[in-house]
Amino acid sequence: MSEDKKPSLKGQLGGGRRSVSVSQESLIKSQPLLADTALPLLVTPAVEGLNLISWATSHRPFIDTSLATHGGILFRDFGIKTLEEFERFVGEMSPSLLEYTYRSTPRSKVSSNIYTSTEYPADQSIPLHNEMSYTTSWPMKIWFCCLVAAQQQGETPIADSRRIYQRLDPAIRDRFAEKKVMYVRNYGEGIDLSWENVFQTSDKTEVEEFCRAHKIEFEWKSGNRLRTRQVCQAVDKHPTTGEMVWFNQAHLFHVTSLPEAVRTMIMAEFKDEDLPRNTYYGDGSPIETTVLEEIRHVLESESVIFPWQEGDVLMLDNMLVAHGRSPFVGPRKIVVGMAELREATEA
Repeated sequence: MSEDKKPSLKGQLGGGRRSVSVSQESLIKSQPLLADTALPLLVTPAVEGLNLISWATSHRPFIDTSLATHGGILFRDFGIKTLEEFERFVGEMSPSLLEYTYRSTPRSKVSSNIYTSTEYPADQSIPLHNEMSYTTSWPMKIWFCCLVAAQQQGETPIADSRRIYQRLDPAIRDRFAEKKVMYVRNYGEGIDLSWENVFQTSDKTEVEEFCRAHKIEFEWKSGNRLRTRQVCQAVDKHPTTGEMVWFNQAHLFHVTSLPEAVRTMIMAEFKDEDLPRNTYYGDGSPIETTVLEEIRHVLESESVIFPWQEGDVLMLDNMLVAHGRSPFVGPRKIVVGMAELREATEA
């Protein structure tokens, strides 16, 4: 490589270091984190004091190509220690971060549009899913940063949505592609999220406007309750790679995803149409238990799990890679940012 093509380290190293010219390959090391899977790609600094934000800004083509190939990149050992550093990095990658609206899980905003990861009880796992695939618009990119690693477990399992699509029984896959998925949610019983939390407003008119804009059927019930129905994609084609991906949350929203004791209690208390949340085929017909079991089996078999290290930043293409959460013991602080809204297309 000629000298005029070598990127400079000026601004990419910590304060006071002199500028030197080096090849891109000598700045970082990249290789799959695990021996038996390409997901995620591990990127670590090869130069002491390398600034992740400055390096990433100068090497967007490498990041974009790697993300499309692997689906996820784990940036490790770059010394990210604070929420502010993570927010600057995410903001540099995608200036317009998304607000978490039409929520399905409890989260808290910690800074601008950076949120806590899902605030489910620590002893419960969260199944693999693609963020907001239960609706017709979603973030294309999602970032996680580990500020405090749990004492035990607390991993964020991930899985390649392309492989999930390929491994599913074609009959199941084709049925979902044709019929799509219907999500039915009931708010206001004090068990699941309130509609005020989900839509981030207490104004019913704003809720109705949102629903109309997103083709969500809505019905106000007595006692400040609300029921919504929406038919969404089950599969989709990635806009960059052209690959088909499994992209829905039929298994997660379905009542059978609940622990048995909780499911028994809820089903004894509510009629099927009044359950806090449930899924059906897009025509309203029930999804067979055997089909849901097959989907969960494939998801579990494709799961990639690795322990968090404090300072880790995990960048995912949200269509190419699903994520979840393992149970954990001890304090755990994982923060999340999302960007690049995409609207559903017919597969």
